[in-house]
Amino acid sequence: MFLKLRQEDEALVEVLDLKQLFDPFAARVLGRFHAGEEMQEPEPFGKADLQFPSGEGLPRCWVDPDYRKL
Repeated sequence: MFLKLRQEDEALVEVLDLKQLFDPFAARVLGRFHAGEEMQEPEPFGKADLQFPSGEGLPRCWVDPDYRKL
């Protein structure tokens, strides 16, 4: 799955571990930038810094462990 950083306009981040992305208790996900032709090294990205390429934020159930308590 590809997401983008909130402060970046062009570069996409490929999320390498979708289980981490869907886990509301995980604050970071392992991914790598997709920019240029060379494969980038994996690095952790904070979920709070990620959004969909359309600009929409991540679903609350992916980032808030207490989302059902409201």
